[in-house]
Amino acid sequence: MTLNRSIRWRGLDLDTLEHAHIIANTRDTRIRGAIIGPDFGLFYRIKLDENGHTRTVKIERADGRGIELFSDGAGSWSDDRAEPIPALRGCIDVDIWPTPLTNALPIWRHDWTDQPTRFAMAWIDATDLSYQRSEQIYTRLDPTHFRYQSADFEAVLEVDADGLVTDYPGLFARQR
Repeated sequence: MTLNRSIRWRGLDLDTLEHAHIIANTRDTRIRGAIIGPDFGLFYRIKLDENGHTRTVKIERADGRGIELFSDGAGSWSDDRAEPIPALRGCIDVDIWPTPLTNALPIWRHDWTDQPTRFAMAWIDATDLSYQRSEQIYTRLDPTHFRYQSADFEAVLEVDADGLVTDYPGLFARQR
């Protein structure tokens, strides 16, 4: 995948505005984004390796708090002090709340059929910097729609030709 693109989303649930930029080539993918919410602001960076596996994720909040996590690309995670994070073992992708950008990560790296596919995600809540393992299921409905399921939540995501969310019903809408 080769990509050099900026996108914006409006958060409908939390009243956020996000601007992100993606640079992808045959070596790696680098994503940088900023989110402004009603009572927070943050900047995030994600680096994927040549296989589309998350290697680093860094979130810096405007209030000075932050988190940085590292992955070996095979499911082992550590924090910024190189301390292992056993709770995230087996997670290949990261899912950051509140952004729809990270929904693209499993979409980009999987060879899709119409069968449901389960992903173990390192889910990070950027509003409080907590993290946990999240089991998520994606099902390709057609080239521009994926059913997303996690715990007791389900939505049909609309994506563009680059696999980026254009409509996440009730939560995010792409800005033109």
